[in-house]
Amino acid sequence: MHPTTPFRNFTAGLIILAGLTIPSAAQQSAQQIGNTTPAPAANVTTAPSRPRTDAHGNPLRYAATGHVSNYDEAKVGTYTLPDPLVLLNGQPVRDADTWYRLRRPEILNLYATEIYGRVPANAPAVTWQVVSSAPAFNGTVTLQQIDGRIGDQPGGPVMHLSLYLPAHAPGPVPVIFNLIFGPFPTRPAAANSTASTTPATPSSQLETPNSKLGTAPAPVPPRPRGPAPNPVPIAEMLGRGYGYASLVYTDIQPDARASTQPGVIALTQAPGTTPAPDAWGGISAWAWGASRVLDYLATNPAVDATRVALVGHSRLGKTVLWAGAQDPRWALVYSSCAGEMGSSLARRDYGETVDDMAAGFPWQFAGNFQKYAGHWNDLPVDTNLIIALNAPHPLFITGGTQDQWADPHGEFLGEVAAGPVYRLVGKQDLGTTTWPAPDVPVTTGDLAYYYHTGPHAITTADWKVFLPFADRYLHPVPPAPAPATASAPTH
Repeated sequence: MHPTTPFRNFTAGLIILAGLTIPSAAQQSAQQIGNTTPAPAANVTTAPSRPRTDAHGNPLRYAATGHVSNYDEAKVGTYTLPDPLVLLNGQPVRDADTWYRLRRPEILNLYATEIYGRVPANAPAVTWQVVSSAPAFNGTVTLQQIDGRIGDQPGGPVMHLSLYLPAHAPGPVPVIFNLIFGPFPTRPAAANSTASTTPATPSSQLETPNSKLGTAPAPVPPRPRGPAPNPVPIAEMLGRGYGYASLVYTDIQPDARASTQPGVIALTQAPGTTPAPDAWGGISAWAWGASRVLDYLATNPAVDATRVALVGHSRLGKTVLWAGAQDPRWALVYSSCAGEMGSSLARRDYGETVDDMAAGFPWQFAGNFQKYAGHWNDLPVDTNLIIALNAPHPLFITGGTQDQWADPHGEFLGEVAAGPVYRLVGKQDLGTTTWPAPDVPVTTGDLAYYYHTGPHAITTADWKVFLPFADRYLHPVPPAPAPATASAPTH
């Protein structure tokens, strides 16, 4: 579909919106942006006497285990992946019923116990409240701002959800929900229709995920080194008939070893106690929060909650894979550049490794994960299993040519190895075992892969491939033309 097609019947007000895109969540990671060297992780040696990158600019890490980052396919080594279709007792899985009834719960339990940690029984309730719902851009768009209070403690964590909706949709719309990075400027006041007369925003002040549509943009904070941020094509999504929702992930749980900011994990732990080895880490908490957003969307009459896609990049690409594995309500999952312990194979010695993750980001995982540093082949799971857990819903995975740290070849191989489960449950696998050339989409099946030319990011090209893929499953209907009274603002 030509990218301008959804706009042919849309109003001049939305044409104004077409020029107002927001920086992609993919660009905001402070650890990995583009092909620049990620900030040194704790307990990972980066002594000045050692090179920080290889000859191609790929980051080098010197783990406490003695491992040094590898980017040579000839040195990847041999490995055997766990078979998704063999039970722990050695019995084969030959039908979908056995997969859903026995094998799938086994794998979920292994991930919850050994990798990400399990959601505790005392996880708090979330109370949602619509803070504002206002027309913008001459009534072509409705922007809703919704707060989700986690638990009932004063001063506790609050999730700030933004939801953009086409105002003249013929009925409840499918939604693309993007779990995004921060920090961003303070949340401004609600949008209003008069704000649509504001002159076009300079490119240096493009809207960020917390400076909302139709408001004067707040100053954008300095970004880490790396390429200029790519836009999220909100206007095209709305023109196709989607809603677009976003939430900053640290509203759910801080992404740090220790933090003074409130988070959901602290609400479930007694003060002064030591977390259990299988207690949830950040990735499990963020995935839990994403599902609570889906709870809210199911109550919004403007949304069809059976048609919600979940999108995340980098560590949030790991998060959405785990969220999709646990919650079958997601209609589609898009995991961008998730890399190690996400979408790339952990047993492959290429780019980032288990050692790097265990040393640099222990708070994102269960305590049990630490025992696999230096012992990758002892992992009871690998990426092919978490991809398989996402069946039967469609799954879209991307990697970048300038992001070898995330092992894009290993991401593709993970999908290939999950293919037998998709076929078992009546879905289509990738349809190939040959790694495609850059910029050649593999999207004919329910598993999809795209290897873009470019950095560790959700690029404009990624969105152009993803949206037609999503259309096949979510069936958006372009909104009706706005009333004749709506007109483009004058300057």
